[in-house]
Amino acid sequence: MNPLVNYRFVTLSQYHTLQPVLVPGGSLFIKAGARGFAEPQYQLLAHKLEPHGSQALDLNPGVGLVTQALHSAGMKVAAIETSRAALRCLERSFGPEVEVRRGFPWERAPESADLVALVLPANRGTRYVEMTLLAAARALRTGGRLWISGSKDKGFEHYFKLAQKMLGFGFLVERQGPVRVAVLEKERSAPSLPQVWEDFEAEIFGKAYRFRYLPGVFSAGHLDAGTQMLLEQLPIELGNVLDLGAGYGASSLPLADRATHLTLLEDDWVSVQSARAGFQANGLSATIQHSDVDEGLQDGQKFATIISNPPFHVGGLVVLETARAFLAAAAARLERGGRFYLVANRFLPYEPLLAEGFAEVHTLAVASYKVILAQ
Repeated sequence: MNPLVNYRFVTLSQYHTLQPVLVPGGSLFIKAGARGFAEPQYQLLAHKLEPHGSQALDLNPGVGLVTQALHSAGMKVAAIETSRAALRCLERSFGPEVEVRRGFPWERAPESADLVALVLPANRGTRYVEMTLLAAARALRTGGRLWISGSKDKGFEHYFKLAQKMLGFGFLVERQGPVRVAVLEKERSAPSLPQVWEDFEAEIFGKAYRFRYLPGVFSAGHLDAGTQMLLEQLPIELGNVLDLGAGYGASSLPLADRATHLTLLEDDWVSVQSARAGFQANGLSATIQHSDVDEGLQDGQKFATIISNPPFHVGGLVVLETARAFLAAAAARLERGGRFYLVANRFLPYEPLLAEGFAEVHTLAVASYKVILAQ
C-alpha cells in the first residue's frame, strides 16, 4: 500500500487538537493518532452488539465508539485502554460517566462483568490477542457474553475458535466484507493467567543488555534491524537525549552510559512498562513517560539529541499524520545545533517532510531500512 494514500498534512497543534463528532447516542472526541473511529471493526460492533446485564467492559476501546454504544444502552461501562492518544479522547468524551482506565486487559478482576466487548487487536500480534481473549473470559461472570469483532484476513476464525474453547457456545452475528462480529456465552470457568513477562539478552557495543517485555510490544524478543542500524550511526557524545516513540527501550537502553540524561516518550502503556522493567533489570535510570507524541514534556523542554522510529500505523492502517507529528515535535524540541536521528522503512517519504522543518537533511545509511540525520 502506498503510505501517501492516507496521508494528509498535519501540524503539531492540529495533531494535539481533539475534535467533537456526532455518533449514535451522543458524541465523541477524536484526534489524529487515536484509533477506533473510522475502522469498520469498531463501527460494525458498535452497531450490532446488544446489552446484557448491567456491568460492561470494553477491552480495546480506542476513542470509544463501542463504549458509547454500551453507555447509551444504559450499562455501567469500564473502558481499559493502553494508548495515551486514545485515553485523551476517552477522558474528554465520558468524564466520570464511564470508568476510563489506563491498564492491561489482563489486570481486570475476575467475574466482574456481564458483558465484554472486544475489537480484536490483531495488529499487536497473536500472543497479545490470546491474552486479551483470556482476560475477557476471566472478567466475565458465568452466563456473561463476549462480543468480538475482527477481520477474516487477520485471524478472526482462529480467535473465534479459541474463544469458544475458553467460554463455550458462540455464533457469528454479522459479516460485512471481511469484517465479522460474533457473540459467545460463558459456560465454564476460564483458564488461569500464564506468566506474561518475557525477556531476552543482546550484546550491543560489546556489552550485554537484558530486555524485558510484555505481549504486544513492537519487535518483541529480538533487536530489530532498524534499531541496530540507528545505533551504529550515533556519535559517542550525545548530551541530553530524547527517544521519541521509544517502545520497550531497544534504542535507548544501550545509550544510558553515553547520554547525560535519557527521556523516553511512548504512547503505548504496555511498552512504557516494558521499558521501565528493562532499565530496572540493567540497573540503569531514565525518565520514561506515557505520552501522546511530546504531550508529556514541559513547555520549552529541549534536547541535544533526538532519536526516533516513527510509527506509520494507527490501528493497523497506514497513516502518516502521526509520523508527521513526530517530525514536527523533533523540530520543536531540538536545541540549537542539536541532531535528530530517524530510522524508517526505505519506502517512507520522510525526506521532503523533514526538509520543511530542518535546515539540513542527510541520509546516513541505507539497507533494509534507512537512517536519516536532520539538523
